[in-house]
Amino acid sequence: MSKLDITAIRSKFPILDQKVNGKPLVYFDNAATTQKPQAVIDALVKYYKTDNANIHRAAHTLAARSTDMFEATRKTIQAFINAKEVEECIFTKGVTESINLVAQSWGRKVLQAGDEVIITTMEHHSNIVPWQLICEEKGAILKVIPINDKGELLMDEYEKMLSSKTKMVACVWVSNALGTINPVKEIIAKAHAVGAKVLLDGAQACSHLTVDVQDLDCDFLAVSSHKLYGPTGVGVLYGKRALLENMPPYQGGGEMIKEVSFEKTTYNEIPYKFEAGTPNIGDVIAFKYALDFVSETGKENIAAHENALLKHCVDGLMAINNSLTGTSTSLSDRNSMSSAVETKPITLIGTAKEKVSVQSFVINGLHHFDAGMLLDSKGIAVRTGHHCTQPLMNCLGIDGTIRASFSVYNTLEEVDVFLEAVKKLLKLSNK
Repeated sequence: MSKLDITAIRSKFPILDQKVNGKPLVYFDNAATTQKPQAVIDALVKYYKTDNANIHRAAHTLAARSTDMFEATRKTIQAFINAKEVEECIFTKGVTESINLVAQSWGRKVLQAGDEVIITTMEHHSNIVPWQLICEEKGAILKVIPINDKGELLMDEYEKMLSSKTKMVACVWVSNALGTINPVKEIIAKAHAVGAKVLLDGAQACSHLTVDVQDLDCDFLAVSSHKLYGPTGVGVLYGKRALLENMPPYQGGGEMIKEVSFEKTTYNEIPYKFEAGTPNIGDVIAFKYALDFVSETGKENIAAHENALLKHCVDGLMAINNSLTGTSTSLSDRNSMSSAVETKPITLIGTAKEKVSVQSFVINGLHHFDAGMLLDSKGIAVRTGHHCTQPLMNCLGIDGTIRASFSVYNTLEEVDVFLEAVKKLLKLSNK
């Protein structure tokens, strides 16, 4: 367990200090969105109370202040992901827009009929549909890396897919549904060996793992603010300068122009070439304070605490299984999803060796939606359903899971409350 003062950390998140349905809130839906520290909320209020103005255009004081704070966030994210240049960081609405930007700009310019794009079985819809759209338009082929029963990529199959036809490997770094940490450095190296580019969906990874785009050597990285303790509606697309400079604008208007005439328009330099229109200024400014919170807390400290929560939860769920079946569940039992579905009251979904603090599971005989409603009645917020990964759920032969996902402000005591509630659910389902 880390040496973090969790009580002090929790005091920075005012939303946690409340009751839901008469019970103290236990918020285990962090993979969907994290809560926001007071510093982020204060930054938003301050911006609209004292600094509100459009950026990059006017000469007045408020505009100058807003522009300086907006660009300060860009410098902070550059340091956070260790981008070589600040111009390589483009503000977007989120990971979905970042991936669509690459698919529609890079993809439309580069992809040709017969080219291949590789994704994985565990992708979120946001890293499936944009590639389906551009592949259909350009006559390119979309290939999918399969997974094993633990929820790990079959790297041998990935290697077989790679060829001179491969132009892009678009891969989730951490699965939102399974918690699996994919071996992205190996994936990138193998893709580069055949001349392909790599886009990483970092939505889940950036709040848990150290991010160094230069060390990874990824070509693109999509970052989400709201899964990183920041506001919704803000994301970042990192891209290598040479690639971004050769990509056409994704949208027209506003800051993305250099000169406009009715005959011809010339475009701005990066990153502004891809930031058309008035951006989400206040939320971008507040995002800096979320990044500062993570940096000050320390990624290693956060990971140690979250891993302890995950282990406590998994051990507790297995103990429940053992108490109800009179058997001792081993690690190998945990790792056999298909057989366990039929024989155990609780089946863990996603048991990869390398994981972040996300645990999906199903309770046999109880629909995940009903489980979610019953847990909510006890003040416990978890996510239920297909988690926007319907192809993954189809692959696993299920229609959804109960997902508990932990963050730095969660406690072991909250996990115990959750486990007691799960026991009661099993009684209700006569397990």
